Amino acid sequence: MDEVRIKEVVKRVVEEISKREKNWRTVPIEASARHVHLSQADVEQLFGEGHKLTPVRDLSQPGQFLSKERVTLIGPKGLFKNVAILGPERNETQAEISRTDAFGLGIDAPVRESGKIEKSAPIYLSVGKKMIRADKGAIIAKRHVHMTSENALAYGLKDKQIVAVKVLSDRPVIFEDVVVRVNDQFSLHMHIDLDEANACGFYEGVIGQILVEEGA
Repeated sequence: MDEVRIKEVVKRVVEEISKREKNWRTVPIEASARHVHLSQADVEQLFGEGHKLTPVRDLSQPGQFLSKERVTLIGPKGLFKNVAILGPERNETQAEISRTDAFGLGIDAPVRESGKIEKSAPIYLSVGKKMIRADKGAIIAKRHVHMTSENALAYGLKDKQIVAVKVLSDRPVIFEDVVVRVNDQFSLHMHIDLDEANACGFYEGVIGQILVEEGA
């Protein structure tokens, strides 16, 4: 192989490596506004016996949907009306809010993974004249990445691994302490709350790059 040919091959290899590094471990990012997941028992207390949540629009995670029903969140210092309820019904009621929301409500909501609500903040929920008190369930959702086992294998990651993600926006930010959640029922997306979205200049379609320390 002559010298010119070798240089062409090397150039293509370098370009391919650069392209791969630029797009390596990328993930679509979604911003989640405050929302609620309800148990079937609480659905019935708020909306009537035998009531089921009414799907309006499918969400990015398979099987999950935005429901027609809405609820008011009430804390010692304030309230938020018209809060979205996501279905389907869950085993326990949970309100996912931002730190700013927690200040507005006057509650001390901990940062937790979805579903881990032990010793989390209590919250009142109301629909019209009906009100319930959830003794726990108000959390600030820990930022996380959903992916399938195939995604995890391709990215060299595993379930519950903690990574950092660089948001590739015009206000790039590196979010640390991001938990990887692996399940074949998931769709590849990173979820952040609105405080985090504002910090990184979030817009529809923005992507992030998952960063992993050498040897991790």
